[in-house]
Amino acid sequence: MTETLIRNADVVLTMDDTRRELKGADVRVKAGRITEIGTGLVSGGEVIDATGCVVTPGLVNTHHHLYQTLTRAVPGGQDALLFGWLKTLYPIWANFTPDHMYTSAQVGLAELALSGCTLSSDHLYLYPNGARLEDTIHAARSLGMRFHPTRGSMSIGESDGGLPPDSVVEREADILEDCIRVIDAFHDPREGSMCRVGVAPCSPFSVSTELMRDAALLARDKGVMMHTHLAENDEDIAYSLEMFGKRPGQYAQDLGWVGSDVWHAHCVKLDAAEIALFAETQTGIAHCPCSNCRLGSGIAPVRALRDSRVPTGLGVDGSASNDAGNLISEARQAMLLQRVANGADAMSAREALEIATRGGADVLGRPDCGRIQEGARADIAIWDVSGIEAAGSWDPAALLLAGPTVVKHLMVEGAQIVRDGQITTINLEETIATQNTLARGLMERL
Repeated sequence: MTETLIRNADVVLTMDDTRRELKGADVRVKAGRITEIGTGLVSGGEVIDATGCVVTPGLVNTHHHLYQTLTRAVPGGQDALLFGWLKTLYPIWANFTPDHMYTSAQVGLAELALSGCTLSSDHLYLYPNGARLEDTIHAARSLGMRFHPTRGSMSIGESDGGLPPDSVVEREADILEDCIRVIDAFHDPREGSMCRVGVAPCSPFSVSTELMRDAALLARDKGVMMHTHLAENDEDIAYSLEMFGKRPGQYAQDLGWVGSDVWHAHCVKLDAAEIALFAETQTGIAHCPCSNCRLGSGIAPVRALRDSRVPTGLGVDGSASNDAGNLISEARQAMLLQRVANGADAMSAREALEIATRGGADVLGRPDCGRIQEGARADIAIWDVSGIEAAGSWDPAALLLAGPTVVKHLMVEGAQIVRDGQITTINLEETIATQNTLARGLMERL
């Protein structure tokens, strides 16, 4: 049975139940699991020398739109608020094909992997020109990433008072039927699963109340998780009050969209009552700080969420609203924004890293991930702190204060998918060239 020993790490930040930090430690990996943590361990298998390195659990990304990796820095959307930004991009996305979906997912996942991410969710909510959810699933398999795709949807187009153009919405009966199809075909609920499928109507302003309710019933019947956008900015709150006569949190509760099997993206504008509701029901949050800054949405109340014990993870969000997909940088941004909002002692580097690892894993219902402890999945990031980024640092384990933003080595289920800062599983240079060709084609269509 294949074994790998990570040997002599300067520090192992375990994120286990006691948040141990182990100096000069070794981690043994076998059959996709962490089997032993100690010092002076020996192995007959591969040995990874972690001298000069900090070892952490693999980071967990709880919100993304991988297809958007093809539409970074689009003119007309660079300086817009959420609704105006969407209006600019919907017509471009309407031209996507399965090839666009597959390649953009490969690029987005590779970017995440290089930033230390081992598990990513994805929210794909439009399916033009024959695109299907499995386009992204196949991309994740090619990388070797642990993946939580969600079957998103939009059903209310402009002609019915919705935001998206009619060309990118679907019939609700077709949406529910395809949810069943992809869950039956690809969802693996077992411990150690490499693919779990969720149900994810896009947002309260792009699907009907009936679809939100029916999606929740379907998800719970199938035993899968539920995801959507909620309370992202002031426009979002105003829409909810005008259309439904209630705030987003109450709308979610009334339709069954609270509970430990639910996580909402953004939640920038939650009020105290909504935070209390999410704490009581253990409803999860995907905090997307860079996207929230880029779109001028505001600063999510992460300090209040954490203090209330609301499950909270990090998301890079789509690269059309972030322009990057670097999860370790996202963690630093989360830390900095809470300090801007609440003072310099509002969030430590270690707490932000915990949100990015264990926190995200818990939001996604994966207690087998996001921590380094015996029996956990072997999803491990190894960060070289001997370079210029950490030169002079008195605390190399404070990665978010002074540390690299590209991982040295990355393991997923015990397989090394990044080695010496390079993706090992796909030809990234060729994939980037394909991505740029596709992007030029989209530009030419305009």
